[in-house]
Amino acid sequence: MSATAERILTPISDQELERRWRATRREMRDRGIDALIMQATNDWLGGSVKWFTDLPANNGYPRTVIFYADEPMTVVEMGPFGTRHALDGRDPIHRGVGERLLTPSFHSISYTIDYDAQLAVDALRRRPHRTIGLIAEGAIPHAFVARIKASLTNTSFVDATEFIDRLKAIKSPEEIALIRRTAEMQDTVFTKVLEYIRPGVRDVDVAALAQYEGQLLGSEQGIFLGGSSPPGQRSPFVPRHMQGRPLREGDQLSLLIENNGPGGFYTELARTIALGRASNELLDGFEAVKQAQAHTLSAMRPGTPCRDVAAAHDAFMKQRGLPSELRLYAHGQGYDMVERPLIRRDETMGLELGMCFAVHPGYETPSLFAVICDNYLMEADGPSACLHRTPKKVFEL
Repeated sequence: MSATAERILTPISDQELERRWRATRREMRDRGIDALIMQATNDWLGGSVKWFTDLPANNGYPRTVIFYADEPMTVVEMGPFGTRHALDGRDPIHRGVGERLLTPSFHSISYTIDYDAQLAVDALRRRPHRTIGLIAEGAIPHAFVARIKASLTNTSFVDATEFIDRLKAIKSPEEIALIRRTAEMQDTVFTKVLEYIRPGVRDVDVAALAQYEGQLLGSEQGIFLGGSSPPGQRSPFVPRHMQGRPLREGDQLSLLIENNGPGGFYTELARTIALGRASNELLDGFEAVKQAQAHTLSAMRPGTPCRDVAAAHDAFMKQRGLPSELRLYAHGQGYDMVERPLIRRDETMGLELGMCFAVHPGYETPSLFAVICDNYLMEADGPSACLHRTPKKVFEL
């Protein structure tokens, strides 16, 4: 087998993976948990699987990881019926994995859902266990969880999501260095977009260029939301299947670059581009969300409850006659595009050193889509300097 460096674009170090495993096992011992089960089907919002194995789930195919308190992991994933790869935890690609169990299952083929669950049950029955923790149980198919619980009747099941969320949220120096590289990559991608964009190209052409340039710089996955409009109409973020509109002189385009960078960590950058002079309404709207972003950053300090920051943001917006936040305007990022903690009224976590946040206040009217987005790290005195170097302005070309 080829060396890890030849297969993985940007591998996480063995030392970093071992740090994560040690931290997890300490928490498991404190709670009397013998094994953790997690599953993902994508590398947008499936970060736990990658956090433990340095390999993401993708293509909608289920990838199940069983992490044991005292031995290498079991991984269940796509492959030929009846295939078992016995490993020793030191494989250069599947690090920390003791066995890979393969089966050709698909979430689009309902009768195959049981295949992954049965392999997981068989692996667990070969090992002593009294308590199993489930990570993000709501993200695992009901049929999978039901089969596990029905088959292991002498086992207690607990929700292990909370302590894993916190471990993932507090970034190590190695992770922080990779997050900074992602933000730098997105700045470079945005510069390429400014050089390319012009009347006649479609929204999808701009998004495709952004994806291409990011992948050349080490990105593996991401989304690129961009929608254009003539002056006087809002230009909201829209997905690729709605990006058929050609740009015209005088148009404005809102662009969100939300891809991961080398190593798989996400940040996100959003700005508005005008093909000509921007309207006063657009400039005023951008200035409002820029001030809202600065206000939120001023309220973020280690130890502050996230819900308090969200309440301060709503008060700031209300004082200016702008709408309060009903969705999500700031949140943690890592291997997941959106990870805890959320800056929202329903979040129970507080701010801690080493967390990474995307802060993107915005609002819209029939004639305006006002948005800004940048990333920050939580440091001892508050947020770091902005990780993105792209100027905070509406770009008039």
